[in-house]
Amino acid sequence: MSITVPHTALTGLTAAEVEQRRRDGLTNDVPDRASRSVRDIVRANVFTRINAILGVLFILVLATGSIIDGMFGLLIIANSAVGIIQEIRAKRTLDQLAIVSQAKPTVRRDGQSREVATKEVVLDDLIELGPGDQIVVDGTVEESALLEVDESLLTGEADPVDKSIGASVMSGSYVVSGSGSYRATKVGRNAYAAELAEEASKFTLVKSELRSGIDTILKVITYLLIPAGLLSIYNQLFSSKESWRPAVTGMVAALVPMVPEGLVLMTSVAFAVGVVRLGRRKCLVQELPAIEGLARVDVVCADKTGTLTENGMRLSDIKTLGTFDDAEVRQALAAMAADDPRPNASVQAIGEELADKPAWRHTAVAPFSSAKKWSGFSYGEHGDWLLGAPDVLLEPSSEDARVAEELGSSGLRILLLARSDRPVDAADAPGVVDPAALVVLEQKVRPDARETLDYFASQQVSIKVISGDNAVSVGAVASSLDLRGGDHAVDARELPEDRAALADVLERETTFGRVRPDQKRAMVGALQSRGHTVAMTGDGVNDVLALKDSDIGVAMGSGSPATRAVAQIVLLDNKFATLPYVVGEGRRVIGNIERVSNLFLTKTVYSVLLAFLIGVAGVGSQIFDYEPIGYPFLPRHVTIAAWFTIGIPAFILSLAPNNERARSGFVSRVMRLAIPSGVVIGIATFVAYLIAYAGPHATFEQKEQAGTTALITLIMIAVWVLAIVARPYVWWKVVLIGASVLAYVLLFTIPFTRHFFKLDPSNIELTTAAFICGGVGIVLVEAAWWIAAAVQGEKHTLLPSSPGGAA
Repeated sequence: MSITVPHTALTGLTAAEVEQRRRDGLTNDVPDRASRSVRDIVRANVFTRINAILGVLFILVLATGSIIDGMFGLLIIANSAVGIIQEIRAKRTLDQLAIVSQAKPTVRRDGQSREVATKEVVLDDLIELGPGDQIVVDGTVEESALLEVDESLLTGEADPVDKSIGASVMSGSYVVSGSGSYRATKVGRNAYAAELAEEASKFTLVKSELRSGIDTILKVITYLLIPAGLLSIYNQLFSSKESWRPAVTGMVAALVPMVPEGLVLMTSVAFAVGVVRLGRRKCLVQELPAIEGLARVDVVCADKTGTLTENGMRLSDIKTLGTFDDAEVRQALAAMAADDPRPNASVQAIGEELADKPAWRHTAVAPFSSAKKWSGFSYGEHGDWLLGAPDVLLEPSSEDARVAEELGSSGLRILLLARSDRPVDAADAPGVVDPAALVVLEQKVRPDARETLDYFASQQVSIKVISGDNAVSVGAVASSLDLRGGDHAVDARELPEDRAALADVLERETTFGRVRPDQKRAMVGALQSRGHTVAMTGDGVNDVLALKDSDIGVAMGSGSPATRAVAQIVLLDNKFATLPYVVGEGRRVIGNIERVSNLFLTKTVYSVLLAFLIGVAGVGSQIFDYEPIGYPFLPRHVTIAAWFTIGIPAFILSLAPNNERARSGFVSRVMRLAIPSGVVIGIATFVAYLIAYAGPHATFEQKEQAGTTALITLIMIAVWVLAIVARPYVWWKVVLIGASVLAYVLLFTIPFTRHFFKLDPSNIELTTAAFICGGVGIVLVEAAWWIAAAVQGEKHTLLPSSPGGAA
């Protein structure tokens, strides 16, 4: 539906027309975020495959009349509740931050310009455009001053597209240079990129090395569960010759520990808590695995302006050149600053200092672009004026160029004001350039920049300063921060185009000036071709292509809307110093999930192996005619075995400080450690059970003692695995392990708990045998872990670089 616009296109809609469109539903009603609703979060956390398995087993136990043995059913409630609470917390944090980060287009209504929220745009609104602005709805260009739009996010084509009056523009693209306005022709879900815009800000657990690794592990476990489960079911129901109630409880006890019920939960919780923690530091994580990704980064490409230096500038000096008069120079600068519809930081500084605009009318305009490095206005009889980079507009050998470079070498930003011999919009502009003045601007280095760079250096993360500014100026800023290579910054105009040759230069050098947007993108690709994981930081429209291609794009909150749209992480407070906290949070998530994975997968391995051994022994009893053997544990036994060796410790460890550097090979590393440990526990527990087993016709007391003997052995070795996973030790980890040991001592010694959980360690011979089996298992587990570490060529797989420290 469209509404006729009776008035001139330059004034926009009236308030009455806007209100009418709102009543007609012609608004840009795309949701602020595409995060799951609370209902979806609840459904996703309750109706899971693991909950379904545990639920069926819980019903089977209840059918036997043993409610106590159904305690593992509490895992369903715990898993669901923890997952729901943490994801809702993360959702609220992200939604609040997304509102702050949201692009606010400038609309013209009743002839007045004002910023509005994206969802407040209505059909036929006149929306103004400037460099870096996102096009939020589809429309038709009404005004164009050399307007160029980048549609690469939609089409993949990197070259900017000229947009004259009448041309169509699509949501999801952004302005590279020039200015203008367009009228909204499609709003809301009808806009071309509405779905893309929703997906860009979605809270999601998309593919990552960590999660894909866990998925791989779960697939392997599923393949093992099927034969082990079938064998356990057959053994308990047919081979063991037990009545149906103990047979069913034994079957459930065998199957429950095979399910790594907390692994996926702990991963989701760790990520969600990371989002909340970073949210407190005004860091918006637009894609959840970005936390993990930044922890794996080994090269950070940082823009100078807005990243190492603060956005704001101050006009320090104007050095008149040649025969030009100081008053004329100031008039020209004042006119250009006042006439620029979207001034950058440099022009804003000039405009603030030179507020008295002369009564000049411009006849032509050339907007600034990162490619040509200059902008210009033609003022008829008052001349054609250019403002741009001295090393681009001046002859390199000239005295003026030498002076500009000398000034820039102290870290100042230098612009050249010059007069041209032809209109600035001429095809062959700038033509012959007559230098008029050097404009000296002061940039303030961020007070936290040095500390941030020092942190990355200590973590073996390389920094590459990539800027569009003069190389000498960039080098001066880098040198002031003691960044290696800052004293010999590379001029990007001299860089090779061949990717391999470019990668060689990037491996050697750290500081680059006069880098074009396409070169930034090429540099990111060259670094990635050498196996580097690259993060790119930036705030300007010239950073968009590189941000999009980098492994992790980091945008400043004050940056252009287009930059924020393509970045995975947005630093809303514009603090480069927040990055170490993001890296630290990623390392905490990855390192702790690896620790937790070892615990859960060790349990799965020993449960599957024990079920196989018991099952094979049961089948063998039918073939070789010996006494059948049933499963040693009741469901309540496997529940308490997991309480203090996995459940509670895993939750605490998943949220603990951890500064271990992220490494690839998650699956192989975890399996290399969990499999030997699980095999040792499974075999040791089976041996202890065989020692204590008194046959299918044993008394209730003998059965209880046999199960207790096996359980003591299992718990001893499992606690030792926890102790290994918790290394290196700090006071709270020692307390955690000590508390786990104490909890089991109390469970086995207090009469009430012994009766409640059917534990009987009163047979001294069997309990001694359990301790001997457990002691042998501990030695074997310790040896297996150190052998695995030695094979891997590391001091120890689980020794972080900073013991127990937080980033």
